[in-house]
Amino acid sequence: MNDAATSFEPYEHPAGGWGSLKAVGSILLREHIPILGARALLQQNKPDGFACVSCAWAKPGHPRTAEFCENGAKATAWELTAKRMPPAFFEQHTVTQLLDWSDHELEAGGRLTRPMRWDAASDRYLEISWDDAFAEIGAELRALRHEDPASVVFYASGRASLETSYLYQLLARLYGNNNLPDSSNMCHETTSVALPETIGVPVGTVRLDDFEHCDAIFIFGHNTGVSSPRMLHQLQEARQRGAKIVTFNPLREPGLVHFANPQSPVQMLTPAETQLSTQYLQVRNGGDLAALAGLCKALVAADDAALAAGAARVLDADFLAAHTEGFEDFAAWLREVPWTTIAAESGLSREALEQAAATFAESRAVIGIYGMGLTQHVEGVANVQMVSNLLLLGGHIGRRGAGICPVRGHSNVQGQRTVGITEKPELAPLDAMAKLYRFEPPREKGLNTVEACRGVLDGSVRAFVALGGNFTRAVPDTDRIEPAWKKLRLTVNIATKLNRSHLVHGAVSYLLPCLGRIEIDRQAGGEQSVSVEDSTGVMHASRGMAEPAADTLRSEVAIVAGIALATLPPNPAVPWEAWAENYARIREHIAQVLPEVFHDFNARLEDPAGFPRPLPARERVWKTKNGKANFKGYGLLREGAAPSQQVLRLMTLRSDDQFNTSIYSLDDRFRGIHGTRRVLLMNTRDMARLALAEGDMVDVNAEGFEDAERRVAGLRVTPYDLPEGCVGGYYPECNPLIPLEHFARQSMVPAAKAIPVRVARSAIA
Repeated sequence: MNDAATSFEPYEHPAGGWGSLKAVGSILLREHIPILGARALLQQNKPDGFACVSCAWAKPGHPRTAEFCENGAKATAWELTAKRMPPAFFEQHTVTQLLDWSDHELEAGGRLTRPMRWDAASDRYLEISWDDAFAEIGAELRALRHEDPASVVFYASGRASLETSYLYQLLARLYGNNNLPDSSNMCHETTSVALPETIGVPVGTVRLDDFEHCDAIFIFGHNTGVSSPRMLHQLQEARQRGAKIVTFNPLREPGLVHFANPQSPVQMLTPAETQLSTQYLQVRNGGDLAALAGLCKALVAADDAALAAGAARVLDADFLAAHTEGFEDFAAWLREVPWTTIAAESGLSREALEQAAATFAESRAVIGIYGMGLTQHVEGVANVQMVSNLLLLGGHIGRRGAGICPVRGHSNVQGQRTVGITEKPELAPLDAMAKLYRFEPPREKGLNTVEACRGVLDGSVRAFVALGGNFTRAVPDTDRIEPAWKKLRLTVNIATKLNRSHLVHGAVSYLLPCLGRIEIDRQAGGEQSVSVEDSTGVMHASRGMAEPAADTLRSEVAIVAGIALATLPPNPAVPWEAWAENYARIREHIAQVLPEVFHDFNARLEDPAGFPRPLPARERVWKTKNGKANFKGYGLLREGAAPSQQVLRLMTLRSDDQFNTSIYSLDDRFRGIHGTRRVLLMNTRDMARLALAEGDMVDVNAEGFEDAERRVAGLRVTPYDLPEGCVGGYYPECNPLIPLEHFARQSMVPAAKAIPVRVARSAIA
């Protein structure tokens, strides 16, 4: 158990620099892999190496010597750790005892090495053979299928390869349902809903080389220095060319302010650094709609003035006329919106928004970047569509150096959707699979993340199979979900490390340890490669380079195939064994089912730069119902009730030493927090109004949800630079405050970035 000393002091240094080098060296030593880890990092994101297991940022065809970032290095060290959790570990610890361990402590214990089954009599996970595990899981799943195939959920985290993901979705559909929730349901499902209505594609339109030709970048709700640090290279190079970067983010984050490139001798040996944001607007949490409306209003007003004066247009009138629909109605709405309302809701002045609009207006190629700071809101779909509206005003879709750029989190979360991991049958290639595999796929809509949780709560979901992830820790309403989870009949977790979701288990529960992506995957057909899709829609090969953590591990492909063979009736058209022997055969099938994207899959995967998926919007071909790019998502300026004297808006945050639910340490270097995650970041004016001082302990209560009381107790008040009326706390520790039904309209993504809360002095001493 870790009882680290705590300290709080502002971090005055840029992102990158010596701080990053120290952090990378520290984790390699802590995981006891200084030589192996260093060797692995030199192959990370390289054409003959492995794709980073952390974020999904694009991998260049001509990589740098070190094509990894601090957080990517931490993810690599976390997977390659020399630490192990063998069966002997579980003999020494009951599940009940392990439930008292923190998220960090559980994963820090090291790699799982053998398949395990929970034993009710001893409350321990005990070793089981692979054959017995598959046989028993298959028997449980067959019995549940006989009763109701819709009672089983097949969840996928965003890390599994394209090959594994394709087999996994096929397993679910052959089983008889479309219950395929995934981590997209918790983040960028909002993008997948919003963008098809506006520009006809469910993903971004930017490629990596567009950053070489843009002259302005607008960033909304994305902490690049923590979430996708490799992008800092593109931002730095753009700034060095003279491009402007305008950032909208509630917290003032070092990674969006300045950057010292660890690969630059000048910046490492002198005080030199790159100032990233040329304008930084600290929009009020939940004020994005108003801020975006202000930008668009200023542009329309400037264009109106230019028209009246007979001057050059500010908007791209030719593009608007030829390619869009709905502009006049959108412009009319903007003209009627009062500036006073925009300023009040966004927390930004008219002058600041007009300055940002002027930067936009003078730029010939603008990239619009956004992250979960936009998608995880009740009006998240409207947020994304307003970014699309902004870019359409200037014709910045389908232009070199321009486009919309949603930054995905997990390293293949976008790719999983491309090969069929979706609860929406209309998005999956069901007809092609029906023909190739000679079965009738289910056509009923499956369960997404929120709906799967509802099913666990009401008892209609009886089993949960998880391809990676830490589901119960990642979802909202922790204190309601965990007790219900224990009522499941079956839980199966395919994993590399132990996490809390494995301990909150069903009556029958299995841990199936798998190879990591960085490890050499040897099958009957030789050493295997896999593939992933990055945030820019480019497919890349990934080849492991390290010896497996144990010779008892199996690959994700082999595990999925093993479950399928033990569960499903024989089907000669579905060659599970052959697929597990040689993954090139899986890619051949993917190419047959999805030829538009994956034709000549195996051959094209050899290209060091990867190969892109078709993106019609890049060519100004709009796959919308009306064949046009559409102005959507406007009409609202406020999301829920405004902050008040007593009710604040909470946003959940990741730390510098964290990736999703994996907590590498209890430190957050950029925010100056060390040794704890039990903090509440507050504006000093809110602290004064509530008679709180730094270091006071407080309880946070969700406000306005009458179905249940939701509280997180014992957080330390920590002053931080964020707007008045807003507070921040760490994910997943603050997930108990998010009601399951508090989600984005249309996409059902949990609204983790704007939760109404009350803060009161804690009863905990």
